Amino acid sequence: MSIEQLQLDLIDYAKSIGVDKIGFTSASPFNELKNRLKRQQELGYQSGFEESDIDKRTEPIKLLDGAESIIAIALAYPSKMEDAPTGKKGARRGIFARASWGIDYHVALRERLKLLEEWLVERVPGVKFKSMVDTGELVDRAVAERAGIGWSGKNCSIITPEFGSYVYLGEMITNIPFAQDSPIENECGDCRLCLDVCPTGALVEAGQLNAKSCVAFLTQTKDFLPDEFRGKIGNRVYGCDTCQTVCPKNKGKINWIHDEFKPDPEIAKPLLQPLLHMSNKEFKSKFGHVSGSWRGKKPIQRNAIIALAHFKEEAAVPDLINIMKKDERPVMRGTAAWAIGKIGGPLAEDALVGAKDVEKDEEVLKEIEKGLMLVMER
Repeated sequence: MSIEQLQLDLIDYAKSIGVDKIGFTSASPFNELKNRLKRQQELGYQSGFEESDIDKRTEPIKLLDGAESIIAIALAYPSKMEDAPTGKKGARRGIFARASWGIDYHVALRERLKLLEEWLVERVPGVKFKSMVDTGELVDRAVAERAGIGWSGKNCSIITPEFGSYVYLGEMITNIPFAQDSPIENECGDCRLCLDVCPTGALVEAGQLNAKSCVAFLTQTKDFLPDEFRGKIGNRVYGCDTCQTVCPKNKGKINWIHDEFKPDPEIAKPLLQPLLHMSNKEFKSKFGHVSGSWRGKKPIQRNAIIALAHFKEEAAVPDLINIMKKDERPVMRGTAAWAIGKIGGPLAEDALVGAKDVEKDEEVLKEIEKGLMLVMER
């Protein structure tokens, strides 16, 4: 079989297993990307979650001997939720970003890539490959852009004509010299809505993100959230979609395609107060299958406390007082203390004063002081 026919057959097979877009590019170095990553590193804009070796991120040959090409794939995920519950006073709700609706996309993409690997093994003697999704060395967006999946938007997302930016990305380096697809034209034009509405100004300029101030990153951290960002989180318990929801290229892109990505409303928009009491076992049982659970329950619970403060939910104050007094985790005690002050109410001041008398942790004491100051300002 010729490589040309192999490529055509592979495209057909990919579509048959639920791959929404597939593209091909060379395994040559991503030289322009290397320069950008070095600049990001110099500016301190990296999140720390990514591969630290820039050469591995930009030189596929370092990841697979004999690398000739890269296969890029994309799966579309939904932007709308059916029967979405509405939060109300006494029953406030948080929100997981759309990329954490339904089954963990790492699992879904790896399953497809595994099938593509098996398909190639059956047809190409001596085939070599290395697949990756999100946590691999290569930059998914750079591969997808060069393979013609979509263009790199000003919001740092890949935007496809068919599905907008609501796509998951994965890739496979291989030693097969497939024909290359051409990048598609960038259609962002003069639009800068995503830059203008970014809650924290993390989109420094078109295509440049300070990951450390991005709400999506902040919701995944485990320490105290810096003061300047607490008012920006809103009711987000994981991730942020603002730069996608305002994008004109996403208008009308609902993408109810894969049942595995359709969200359970009670998981995607969970009640906040029950989150505060969950054991590890309960958290894994309810949220373990979604990508937003990867950091465990602690960031989700901390964000739930901040969300309750955002709503000024007085009904949550007794729960927050209990956390401030009894939780073994300083971040939870301290964040609860700050939230109690933010919410206020008849119980707040006495509870904070009482906690101040017994708390030993210096960081928690600082948060108690912040809470007391907020109470006094009311």
